Amino acid sequence: MTKVMKKSAVLWVRYVIKILGILGLLVCSAIAQDVAQSDGSPSRRYKVKPAHSRITLDGVLTESEWSEAQTIGEIRQREPHPGEQASERTEVKLLFDQRNLYISVLCIDSEPGRIIATQMARDSDLAMDDKIEILIDTFHDHRNAFYFATNPAGVLVDALIIENGQAMNLQWDSIWDVRTARFEKGWSAEFAIPFKTLNFKAGQKAWGFNFSRTIKRKFEEDRWASPRLETMFQQVSQAGEIEGLSEVGQGLGIDVRPFISGNAIHYGDSNSDALVGKPGGDVFYSLTPSLKWSTTFNTDFGETEVDDRQINLTRFPLFFPEKRAFFLENTGIFDFGVRPQQFFPEFMPFFSRNIGLSGDQQIPITAGTKLTGKAGRFDIGVMDVQTRAAGETAEKNLMVTRVKRNLFSQSYVGGIFADGNPRSPASSQTYGVDLNLATSNLLGSGRTLEVTSYFLKSANEGIKGKDRAYGFAVNYPNDVWNLRLEWGDSQENFQPELGFVLRPKTRRLRIDAVFAPRPKNFFNIRQMFHEFRFYRYVRLDHGQTESWQFLTSPVNYRFNSGDRFEFDYAPEFQRLFESFEIATGVVLPAGTYRFDRYRLELETASKRRWEAFITWWLGTYYSGTADQVSTSFSYKVAPHFRARVGLNQTFARLREGNFIARIFSLHADYSLTPFLTLYNLVQFDSGSRNLGWQSRLRWILRPGNDIFLVFNQGWIQEEQNDFRFRMTDRKLSFKIQYTFRL
Repeated sequence: MTKVMKKSAVLWVRYVIKILGILGLLVCSAIAQDVAQSDGSPSRRYKVKPAHSRITLDGVLTESEWSEAQTIGEIRQREPHPGEQASERTEVKLLFDQRNLYISVLCIDSEPGRIIATQMARDSDLAMDDKIEILIDTFHDHRNAFYFATNPAGVLVDALIIENGQAMNLQWDSIWDVRTARFEKGWSAEFAIPFKTLNFKAGQKAWGFNFSRTIKRKFEEDRWASPRLETMFQQVSQAGEIEGLSEVGQGLGIDVRPFISGNAIHYGDSNSDALVGKPGGDVFYSLTPSLKWSTTFNTDFGETEVDDRQINLTRFPLFFPEKRAFFLENTGIFDFGVRPQQFFPEFMPFFSRNIGLSGDQQIPITAGTKLTGKAGRFDIGVMDVQTRAAGETAEKNLMVTRVKRNLFSQSYVGGIFADGNPRSPASSQTYGVDLNLATSNLLGSGRTLEVTSYFLKSANEGIKGKDRAYGFAVNYPNDVWNLRLEWGDSQENFQPELGFVLRPKTRRLRIDAVFAPRPKNFFNIRQMFHEFRFYRYVRLDHGQTESWQFLTSPVNYRFNSGDRFEFDYAPEFQRLFESFEIATGVVLPAGTYRFDRYRLELETASKRRWEAFITWWLGTYYSGTADQVSTSFSYKVAPHFRARVGLNQTFARLREGNFIARIFSLHADYSLTPFLTLYNLVQFDSGSRNLGWQSRLRWILRPGNDIFLVFNQGWIQEEQNDFRFRMTDRKLSFKIQYTFRL
């Protein structure tokens, strides 16, 4: 009877997948019909006037030019009361000269003593602060944009918005400036954004533009265009328009950024020292105002922040995000297929960390060149990097090409080709196509719907057959209902050597449904998230289910105070096809495991000086039980100092043995000004028994000209649960870079 039930279940799942596939095709047809029509004229328009005298960037809006300029119009609430008059007045004005776009913001506040500004460091997370955000769609293509933000302390935050907010490159750093000032009735900000920083089409009559102000103590967001709960600020298609910039230019469009770097290293094991220094440089050239060519020589990444520690308690590889500046510049063009909804992607046909890194070893990069931007209705990305030999790794030439043809208003069809194998002399290529159909005004409702499909093939020397990956996703990410269906198949021999695959040889199905109503006058709750998430993986080489999980959140409440509480129930199934060493000396035998997990989560409001985040997973776990506790406590002395202590611990009690896994981290950052910050990170994990400390000083002389000073020190724990540590390597690095703009 059990075999019959299993067979019926498999047939039922296959039947459901076929039905969902047909549904996906029908949805694609509906989107194609919808986006073939215009999403409507922009809700707001503004004409930018030229400045006839010099603008002094100081945040104090006393120039006569500002007093004579017209405001962009009323800023209305997006949250908590969509479309209603904002509780505090905001005035936004724009001017331009031959070099810069200037934006002034006057933020009136009836309680100026309660303005929240806790951070100063470049690219800080402003979720905890009062802030203003700016979106500029220079191509007016309703899909990609530049993002700039600040808080009352004058922090500089910038990013690239990709494919109508489906992704954001928060690591992008460019040359621009902002100054803020406090006064008795609130605060003000003054932006200067050089046209040389913005890629755009020459003669473009209108640019997309949007503005948002957040008043943190009230959890209020006020917006210029599309102040609707269904519309996120990053949705470029829902921005308004600014005109009057058709005559601006970029000059020669050349940035030259030479640098000099050096390292002083002490090797603890051999008690020897080394002193290394080298010059290098980057050149950026706008072939057209919308197409940029970037080249790096003798590249050095000594200023890069170290990776966050992870302990792997799964059978699958860990994912570490890219943090190196050259690879992050305009990286969104290389995104392919279904974008991850969580922090860890299922697969990526191109993952730049495969270039110049082999485990913990850095592979020297001789030179790299990259062409990114737009040509007509095409988005283009080409990258070629030459690495030198290091250790057992031979010199390599690695290349990736990505092209997307824009369709309708927000959709595209694209292709990708990657060539090179960073780990072997054998040849390797990966190529594929993807289709994305999307609208953010489905049937005129202002809601978003997206359908994505893809096909990939890897061609590795000596391997033939079963080397494909394909799938699709239907995504409906809106305020009250957030729905997602994803199906994918990665065949046994599919292996993109320049990419990343989390779980090869599997067929996966994911279904997410979140119902998030906003009750009125119900226990001070702002929004209630009722979540249902299901995933299932089938191993293609065995034909059996490898794992599944069903997570439901009957309680996930965010309160008007900013605090949040969540309770989850997550039954889970795991099949081990071979024995698995989950921790040192603890080996789980092959077989099936069915267990139930529960989660309690508490998060306090980020607006407070003290902030806490606590997650506790408990219940059965493989052959026994386990408690997984993650805690994080933050303390802020606004706006100069912020410290955060994190401790992730797993206490497992299994038939095969008990184990404890711990990761400790301490972040302590001090900013003297928005242009001078000392970052400190201390980490320890019980897996490697390695204690590490990194201290990074970044001094921005002015945007584009930086001095970095980085100190790294490591220790190794002598014995498990012993407080004795032995010093290992020590490294002191510096880097000085200066940008010349032509």
